[in-house]
Amino acid sequence: MLKLLFVRKFMPLFLTQFLGAFNDNFFKSALMMLITYRIGDASGVDPRILVNAAAGVFILPFFLFAPTASDLADRYDRSTLMRWVKFAEIVVMSGAAFGFWLGNAWLLMAVLFLMGAQSAFFSPAKYSILPQHLHEDELIAGNGLIQMGTYLAILTGTIAGGLMILKENGIYWVGGLAVTIAALGWFFSMFIPPTKPIDPSRPVSFRIVKRTIEMFRDVYPMRKVFGSMLAISWFWLVGSVFLAQFPTYSRLILGTDESVATAFLAIFSCGIGIGSMFCDSLLKGKVTSKYVPAAAYGIAIASVLLWYVSNRPPVPEGTPIIGAWEFFSRPENFMITACLFVIAFCGGLYIVPLYAVMQTEAGDKVSGVIACSNITDSIFMAIAALGAGVLISWGISIPQLFLTMGPTTFIVGLLVGLI
Repeated sequence: MLKLLFVRKFMPLFLTQFLGAFNDNFFKSALMMLITYRIGDASGVDPRILVNAAAGVFILPFFLFAPTASDLADRYDRSTLMRWVKFAEIVVMSGAAFGFWLGNAWLLMAVLFLMGAQSAFFSPAKYSILPQHLHEDELIAGNGLIQMGTYLAILTGTIAGGLMILKENGIYWVGGLAVTIAALGWFFSMFIPPTKPIDPSRPVSFRIVKRTIEMFRDVYPMRKVFGSMLAISWFWLVGSVFLAQFPTYSRLILGTDESVATAFLAIFSCGIGIGSMFCDSLLKGKVTSKYVPAAAYGIAIASVLLWYVSNRPPVPEGTPIIGAWEFFSRPENFMITACLFVIAFCGGLYIVPLYAVMQTEAGDKVSGVIACSNITDSIFMAIAALGAGVLISWGISIPQLFLTMGPTTFIVGLLVGLI
């Protein structure tokens, strides 16, 4: 599996993707911290509203630009398209550096929208180029490495952005580093081998609604592809539920400080990465979803166990919060850590084969499939945020919210088995 990291047909793509994912999360984390602690009040809007609006601002371009991104990925050489996108990232991150220097929340929100836009254009090209560069028996390994790299980038980018922005002269360091990383991503994209355009005569449509409906009409008859696409979106829903609750779960349920929430993010990211890499050893390069239901059952069982071991009395007011060292040194907390790791590990086993199935079964329509997948992923994550908010407002506790992921994911596993 790791040998792909040392060949030109994959390594430049991996590095380009890793740096792009790092920069997305580096910038988002820095922006969230800056809004919360420095510039949110100056904008005239409640910082809590701005922080939640930021998530929607980043996701919106995936709805708006998915059809156009799909058409471009089929009309042009995908490696060339990725170089255009990565060059645009340098320009966008230059705007971010200027926004940090001004301390203007609205300019930075506009930059966040543009970051979402360049990610929306990059994604169909990134996933659809894999079947062109890799043999079928390499797709599991390639997708596993991409997922591992993505979650490692999410972890490191989120931590680095949050820590760096509030330090002395942090705005200058964050702005400069964001531009540098974007430039490195563009540099590595220059080494991605060229590909033959799928359809050089493909018209590029800007009629968002009509083209989106057409793409879904093309995907729906492909039973395996459509089922895999929805199953992947469920993974993003589950993942977003857990990741969003880590800070409040750590503080209100476990009585710990932010270092434990960060540790949970690290455990989750590493678990998905390890599970993604283990896929190739388990499947021996064969593109199949036969173990995906078992992975879903693993997520379901571990979610129920996490609820059980988290079912504790509320932390009394005035109780001193504890740090990561003390939390993880207590034996009663071992099962919480283990459950989170199992959920993430099974998540890696779950998602990698589904991407490979989509890529092999979709044929020349793979870029359109990925664009549709980006739309459904965004819809499912929005449902996760809205649903979690509604359930918590009804008095559902965070452990009970984790519990809901158990039976629902078990049902998804049963449905995937029918694909």
